[in-house]
Amino acid sequence: MGYTDQRFDVNLSILFTELPLLERPAAAAAAGFTAVELWWPWIDTATPDQSELDALKKALDDAGTQLVGLNFYAGQLPGPDRGALSVPGEESDRFRANIEVAADFAASVGCRALNALYGNRVEGVDPQIQDTLALENLVLAARAADRIGAILLIETLNKPESPLYPLVSAAAAIEVVDKVNAATGLGNAKFLLDIYHLSMNGEDVGEVIARYADRTGHVQIADNPGRGAPGTGDLPLEQLLDELRKAGYDGWVGLEYKAADAAASFAWLPAEARAARRPSPYHLFSRGTS
Repeated sequence: MGYTDQRFDVNLSILFTELPLLERPAAAAAAGFTAVELWWPWIDTATPDQSELDALKKALDDAGTQLVGLNFYAGQLPGPDRGALSVPGEESDRFRANIEVAADFAASVGCRALNALYGNRVEGVDPQIQDTLALENLVLAARAADRIGAILLIETLNKPESPLYPLVSAAAAIEVVDKVNAATGLGNAKFLLDIYHLSMNGEDVGEVIARYADRTGHVQIADNPGRGAPGTGDLPLEQLLDELRKAGYDGWVGLEYKAADAAASFAWLPAEARAARRPSPYHLFSRGTS
């Protein structure tokens, strides 16, 4: 086992950011990767022109890269926002307007995982009002994901870097996953297990894996401290990914770390291990994913 036994994808919203968006898939391919993921690429609009969507699809296709994860509209990210779906008013409206746009784009490129960031707490707004709104919007998102044969991801972030974000433990995210699945009856809401965020929150990552691997739809990694590539911090990432595999998770592992030189940062992973291999039959993330 080890790194060479994983299915890695490159997050193009945090790596290769020195390049324009449409050049990043080719850069990932040049580094040997065939799978990528993205935050919502158009932070200023939830409903970009079809020409922009078509251009991104062409860039992915031309590079031979498979998009395996996409965020719904999340406000200014990167920036101060951490999602829009629980923020009353215009931001919630933008999220709702984005749901079918994001789902249709995901369907057009064969992406089968859509991540819905919960959103920050808003000063002066009752948290229960935000949570009620969040569940309403997540139900809509889960149904849109189900329409295209995809899963809906709910992510834990970390409190030091996202102090207004309410889902700062694995248990908090799992609680939302359960509420969405209970409300829809679809069972397609899953946990996005981000090892970096969990470690920043002081959680026992091994315990989280043992408890929630079967509820996990996607994994992301970065080392800690520093949010750099594996080997730049103190996290036993190779061991933790092995524990995930032993617990039955055979899904994608998104490389969501920071690096001044993305291409050079992949030295920890042998070139022959970068192209995505096919999932095993019991793969938890298999609904429609290539």
